[in-house]
Amino acid sequence: MSLCSSCDSVSLKRSLSSLLDGRFVKNPKQDGQQLQEGVIHLLEQKQDLCSLFKEIGNPSPRNSFNTGINGQRHVASEGIPFGIAGSHLETGWEDLKWGATEAQEPDHHLEGLWLLSRLPEQKKGRHGPHPARLAFCLGDEERNKCRAIRLCALRHQAGRLGVPLTTLSAKSVLERLKMINGVQKDKTRDILPDSQRVQLCVLLESVRELLSYGAICPKGLWQEYRKYQKLPNLHVAYLLQFYNILDLKDIFESDDGMRWWLVPQLKALCKWIPSPEEKEDMQVQQTVLSTILGTLVAMGFQSSQKLEAVEKRRIPSCISALDDMLFWLLDTVDTNSAQTVSETATERWCQLFDTSMCDVSASPDTLQCFFKHTLTQTLTYKPRLAVSDAIALQDKWTFAKTSPLLTSLFCKLAVVFSVKQLLHQLQQVLETHEVSWKHVLCFISTLLVFNPSVKPHLRVLLSRLLTNAFEGYDLENMITAFLLARQAALQGHGIFLTYSDWFKECFGGSNGFHTTSKKSLVFLLKFLSDLVPFEPPQYLKVHIIHPPYVPVKYRSLLVEYISLAKTRLADFKVTIKEQPLCNIDLCQNISLAGDPTVQCQAVQDVEKASSLFERTGKIPASVMEASIFRRTYFLTRFLPALLTPRLLPVKADTQMTFIEALKRADKIPAPQYSSYMETCQRLRQKERKTVCEKYEGPLHVLKLQLQEQRRLLSDGNDGDISAQLSKIAHTMSFIFPCLPDDFLERKVIKLKTDMLSLPEVHLEVVNMILKNFCQCILDASKSLPPNKQIMWASRFVCVLVCNTEFLSCLLHRLWHLLHNQGSLLSGPHMPGLAAFVVHLDAFMSPSPVVQLISLRQSEPISVSEALSSALVCNTHTRMHFCVRFCVAAMCYGICRGDWLAHQQHNFAPTSLYKKLLYLIPRLLPEARETVSDGKEDQEMNSSGVLSNATTNNWKKTALCLWRHPAFSRLQYKPKNQLHITEWLSNELQVDRSKDTFTDSERLGYHQWACLNFYLIRPEDQGGCGGSMKSLCSHLINAIMDQQQSEQSQEDHRVSQRGTCFPDIICRLQEVIYEMELSNLSGSHPTGQDICDFLFELVSKRLSETLSSPHLNAEHTLNMWNRVMLALPTMPFIKVKAEGDRVYLDCEKLIQHVNNHQVYFVIISDDRSVCSPSGLLSFHLTSHFLRSNLCASAHCSLVGEEFNKTWSQISHQCPLLLVSTAYWWEHLSVVLLSLWCRVCDEEALPEQLQLITKSQSWACSLMSGQLLQISSAPALLLASSLYVDLQGRAEAKQGDGLNILEPETNVKHREVLVFLLFLCVNKYLSALRYHQEYSHQNALNMCTDVLTVLVDCADWLLIFKSDDAEKGAYQIVTLLTSDRFTQLMPWAFYSLLLQQSAELQQRAVRCPGFFSTAVSCYISLLQLLDGPSITGPLGSQMESSQILSQTKTFLLRAISQMSPSAQIFGHITQLESLCAEFDPEVAAALSTHLDPHRIIQSRVSYDKAILAQQFHSK
Repeated sequence: MSLCSSCDSVSLKRSLSSLLDGRFVKNPKQDGQQLQEGVIHLLEQKQDLCSLFKEIGNPSPRNSFNTGINGQRHVASEGIPFGIAGSHLETGWEDLKWGATEAQEPDHHLEGLWLLSRLPEQKKGRHGPHPARLAFCLGDEERNKCRAIRLCALRHQAGRLGVPLTTLSAKSVLERLKMINGVQKDKTRDILPDSQRVQLCVLLESVRELLSYGAICPKGLWQEYRKYQKLPNLHVAYLLQFYNILDLKDIFESDDGMRWWLVPQLKALCKWIPSPEEKEDMQVQQTVLSTILGTLVAMGFQSSQKLEAVEKRRIPSCISALDDMLFWLLDTVDTNSAQTVSETATERWCQLFDTSMCDVSASPDTLQCFFKHTLTQTLTYKPRLAVSDAIALQDKWTFAKTSPLLTSLFCKLAVVFSVKQLLHQLQQVLETHEVSWKHVLCFISTLLVFNPSVKPHLRVLLSRLLTNAFEGYDLENMITAFLLARQAALQGHGIFLTYSDWFKECFGGSNGFHTTSKKSLVFLLKFLSDLVPFEPPQYLKVHIIHPPYVPVKYRSLLVEYISLAKTRLADFKVTIKEQPLCNIDLCQNISLAGDPTVQCQAVQDVEKASSLFERTGKIPASVMEASIFRRTYFLTRFLPALLTPRLLPVKADTQMTFIEALKRADKIPAPQYSSYMETCQRLRQKERKTVCEKYEGPLHVLKLQLQEQRRLLSDGNDGDISAQLSKIAHTMSFIFPCLPDDFLERKVIKLKTDMLSLPEVHLEVVNMILKNFCQCILDASKSLPPNKQIMWASRFVCVLVCNTEFLSCLLHRLWHLLHNQGSLLSGPHMPGLAAFVVHLDAFMSPSPVVQLISLRQSEPISVSEALSSALVCNTHTRMHFCVRFCVAAMCYGICRGDWLAHQQHNFAPTSLYKKLLYLIPRLLPEARETVSDGKEDQEMNSSGVLSNATTNNWKKTALCLWRHPAFSRLQYKPKNQLHITEWLSNELQVDRSKDTFTDSERLGYHQWACLNFYLIRPEDQGGCGGSMKSLCSHLINAIMDQQQSEQSQEDHRVSQRGTCFPDIICRLQEVIYEMELSNLSGSHPTGQDICDFLFELVSKRLSETLSSPHLNAEHTLNMWNRVMLALPTMPFIKVKAEGDRVYLDCEKLIQHVNNHQVYFVIISDDRSVCSPSGLLSFHLTSHFLRSNLCASAHCSLVGEEFNKTWSQISHQCPLLLVSTAYWWEHLSVVLLSLWCRVCDEEALPEQLQLITKSQSWACSLMSGQLLQISSAPALLLASSLYVDLQGRAEAKQGDGLNILEPETNVKHREVLVFLLFLCVNKYLSALRYHQEYSHQNALNMCTDVLTVLVDCADWLLIFKSDDAEKGAYQIVTLLTSDRFTQLMPWAFYSLLLQQSAELQQRAVRCPGFFSTAVSCYISLLQLLDGPSITGPLGSQMESSQILSQTKTFLLRAISQMSPSAQIFGHITQLESLCAEFDPEVAAALSTHLDPHRIIQSRVSYDKAILAQQFHSK
């Protein structure tokens, strides 16, 4: 209601003075004294003046509240409309309109004061017009007269009543105040409503006029008010001060019971909650509270030197009132710690603790004293908990679990102090007071979260406490240090050190606090021992895993403590592994009783078998062997480890495919498989059922917290952002619960790259986090570049990734997002994810924490390297996405690093930087010639690069970044240099069909990179230093390394056809050809020969693979063979010259075949290496022979030198000889054509013709004709027979062998023994690979040979384990590997047990059979009891059955064998060995080989010999 609208419509025609003059005209004139007496008489007679003033009319309105005290708009500030303010003056009268329009001028209020003495006696009816209306009708002179008249009237009334004027005025004001308060309907309302507030303001204006004339005493007025109001209204007290009537300070000083009424009224005022429509009342409430608080602070904490005695007497009362309010707040914290309501009574009081009070009543020094006192009172309030309770409950007092009210109080109290002051005050309180540990530790948490700079100062404080503790052996300082350190560690690794790191830093080294003396050491261990009964288990684990440093002579003291701690852990039923044997997670999932080492071994075996199955697509032979020979281990250890119940992925992974393959092979019992599948299905159903119930609440809370985080980021309050991040981390701990010992040591996260199999809730949370981060990055970058932003992003990542389970889910999601969905990422996502990866790398870079499972990464790698592996650069599309992502990341990192120049490299992920070093020159040819000079471009800065990073013109941005000095400077760090090996690895992954290059463009790029860049680049910068041999070795190693990391499960030859493998091979051929030309021209006469260089290179590689269990040596050799086949033939045979003679040297080739090739062609897990087993492939054999022929062309006597070389190979390299004989039918045509081209001769050299003759001899023999044996070696003849046997039908295989006479012809015997060896080799291969070889065919070949040879003892020599015992057949050791030799005992009995009884009897009677049989039996027992599943081969029969039959056969042979003195000594040694493995066989040996029986047998034998000689004569 406006003032104008409240005015009457009656126009003012005459002034009040004229009306009065008119009335006086009708009566006799009176002087002033008479007029005054008449007015007083009129007042005494209680005449009704209302009618009189109605006759006067309505004067022009004037706004008496237009200006307030000190020129301030009081009514406006109170939010009261002028019209309403005026209308409330007429509460006691009926004519409200008149009062609303006329009671507005403070100068005219004095004219109405003369009615105040009569107001209490007036009735509620019509009392006439308000006196102030009369004033509006007066001029200045008349108004002054009226003031004097009314003041005189008030004095006259006081005199008549016999009371002091001030008393009468106070009582009159009080009565009016009662009337104003009397109409209040809401008794709980502590702030006057608008109507009462306006009336009270008018009243106080009048009182101020009285005060100006000395007609009222303020303190007397307050005394009268206190008599009437036991609990004074704080709003009234505030208005008294506002109108300069009575200051709050005077009120508090004059009122002895101030504390008893003030505190309840303050609490009531805080509890009153205005409605949403009463915003003005809310502002008034805040003003009243802050004014009163400021007054109390000013009175209670200002310097006492400047105060009077009365004021000093009131200081305790003010402090007590403030303490009462603080204690009320702290009690609320204790009782409602779980509430999160933002508008509570105590929170309203807490909001008043603001530095703005300095501008009201308290000076900065006074305010600081108050905050220091309040902080001390808070830290020492109700110290009920003992130290032991604090140790046990400490994890419940983290920042996220602390009441927001308490953290808000700490934040407001800390704002006026520096970090040093706060920690100094904390230390003083701890030293001089009994503290509330809950409040102390919550205070530390709040400081750390809101102020990152607290961390170094807190570490200084902890060091100081520990120093004082060990200097005086003070337990209080010791306990304080440990509690504070643990509390800080509980806030997360991103805020403070983990407890394990802090403990190791303080006590883990020889310079620890406890190392000064034995007494200090005893003090520490005694302290830790006293804590054991109260310690949570995670701290005990830290002390055991990372024990304090103790000198050797005092180690017993430490052992006592560790024993005590382990006993306490046993009470908690917590186990500890000081040196984990394998992956803890997998090992703990095996629900088996027994030795944990064996269980972990089973888990490792499962991982290895799955990896091998993934690569080959076949069940590993080692698993098949274990299922037969170690069936107990296979069923009780291996299968339970493999069939551990889990949530099965939607798409079958490698493990599931492996399980299905074993089931199809009948290696998994049906009940066990069914139980596994049912358990997995129940887990899936349970997970789906409980996930929503468990996570619905935390998910909603997390969503709201992330929204609040984004809002806080726009406000830019660093402390609030940190606090919100702690709350987010706490909420996420419910969704991703951490194990108690997660902080002890960073676990290696196994990242599965084949598929994304995260729970739906976890995937939703990760997506929510990433989306929020991207939005925050965009919001923050709109106003400021990264180098000018606060460190919110680093803290965001740091706080979140401390949760190991969340980090695992996050990395899985990021990897699959970058690898599979990169092209779907929109523009806003790209810089956000790039920035996230930058901060993730900056935080996680110190230690490798990720192991890629499906990529078969042998060693853990860093986070950035793991995510970088997702950015595959093998196609045009992937390259473009990768370069855009890496450009965005590096731009952000460089720009972020501008703020911290000394840490710029921390924000530049090495793996992403190397991606750009590879991609930018490849995709942008102009960058190949551009080198930054390191000088700053005036037109280019980091923020400018960042602004272009998100644009579509990525080429321009990439070039700008490439030329940026900060980008160029990073290359000087060794870890950031792209080595030629890395470049080759990247290039070998490119799919040629989807490459951005054409073939000619790729050729030009490769030649530039190899010859123009890396060849001339220094070695310390990743180049070759100008060495062609270095370039050659890099090319060869890269090719072999790339094939080892092949991811496809298909045949690698198929995948290589699509890569740049042919291009790199072409570069290698060019380099080898250039090196060969250089050697032939003699430009490097002292240089190393190419042959030596190549064979030494591969020998080193193969030695490394043999010594490392993670590398596949067979595959390495296979790749080397592929490289050799692509190279010219010349380098593998050295051509030497001595004077005029030129000759060949094949020593390196022979060593290579004997030392390496033989180990991987005999029995190989990878059947793509060679076929058949035990032989070199046709191509490799042909390559070696052609190398020999081509090298001999450089000799003067071509044929002679070749024959010498081949003769050497025949005697020293049996594998190449046997392979040549096997492939001769195809080789002869190729070699003849080459020989004719080399030396113009139509016939092959003599040694090669010998192979043809051997083939003809074997063919004739098998046809029933025994030709004269040529001069060919026995092994060559046996190889030729072996080839012929394989080509014949099974029914006619061994017919021709009967023509041979092994008993009388040594050459025949040697040929048959070598032939048996080759057949046994095939038999063993047939057992392992029955899908590819006919087991029965191999067995028949062995039977045919054995039938002819069984009566000769030489055939037993090939089964001897000692090479020296093999005699003339020792050359077969060059055809066998160690694995093959281990399996010979198994082959011996396997063959004999499948022969006829007649043949078995003939074998038993063979000289030397008995010792060989016993030796093979012992070796077989050792073989089947091996410690690993990688031992023996599979068979058609179970291992237990084989052993049983073998033992029966051996015992029967022992019982039938006639003793002889010749074998007594050897059998005695075998008997002692049998006693260890099989006592029954040892007993049989002891019984049947008694010495007396041997002597009797010897006598009988001698008599028989003599009789035979007599009959012959």
